Amino acid sequence: MMSSNRALRSARDAVDAHHVWELDPAEIEDERIADRLDPQDVQDLRTSIEQNGQAVPILVRRHPDIASRYLLVYGRRRLQAIRGSDKVSKIRALIANLDDTAALRAQVSENTARRDLSYIERALFARELLDNGFGSQAQVAEVLNVTRSSISMSISVARAIGSSLANAIGPAHGIGRPRWDAMAQMLSDTGVDPDQLCQVAVDARSRSTADIAPDDDRSGDPSVAAFEAVMRHLKKKAAPSKDKKTKTQSKPLSLNGSPAGAVRRSRRAVRLDLTDVDDAFAEWLEASAQDVLQELHERWRGRS
Repeated sequence: MMSSNRALRSARDAVDAHHVWELDPAEIEDERIADRLDPQDVQDLRTSIEQNGQAVPILVRRHPDIASRYLLVYGRRRLQAIRGSDKVSKIRALIANLDDTAALRAQVSENTARRDLSYIERALFARELLDNGFGSQAQVAEVLNVTRSSISMSISVARAIGSSLANAIGPAHGIGRPRWDAMAQMLSDTGVDPDQLCQVAVDARSRSTADIAPDDDRSGDPSVAAFEAVMRHLKKKAAPSKDKKTKTQSKPLSLNGSPAGAVRRSRRAVRLDLTDVDDAFAEWLEASAQDVLQELHERWRGRS
């Protein structure tokens, strides 16, 4: 929270004379990486702005190449609401002098100040930042105010789950890393294509929404129901039949003569578990895993 407050203060300090401008929404571009899986409908917000005015300005920064255009820092829903209005033609905005990193920090901090990102939202956001060349895992971890090891695990989970299934499930607030990690492992063990589970998640969300009456005070989360439905589906797929059980083969590994873990192979996966290795080596292997795997594959293809 202290880091978030610093980022927001830094953004406010960069605002031009703290003047609120009225801009044409068409002049504002939104090139940010999305950090929400389940954005709320903007209809109610549009109605409120049309009736009462825009109480809170959005934050933009000047486009680096086009003098008459701006890049959105935060305030996407307000921008969408006014773009869709036939009664409001201007949007109130603060204009800040921010570089890419500072703008990203302000975006994350403003969202965190309103509601924490769920685990899978943060994981997908971290993966998108890394894939879009924002920086290293260490730099992404600094922006999101978490440890590098947690970012590495989160990115691994995000890649295993995939964007399609994650979006079909939704943010699932309250579902933490261990359960998302379990889903990723079950996807690997069963060999089920994550995209094939999207309909399971969508159907579960629809049923959950329909089961809760408008005057019901339960705080049911359809995305949590979708998560649970997908897990139940995977557990059925993972359950071995009576006449065909999957046997896992395990081979111990050593490093410089000392036990280092094991490599385990099941019918659908090969898993490397290193339990007694130096932390520095583990971090290097984690960062270099893709290159090492590619090298081993090339050696296998070129074997005589």
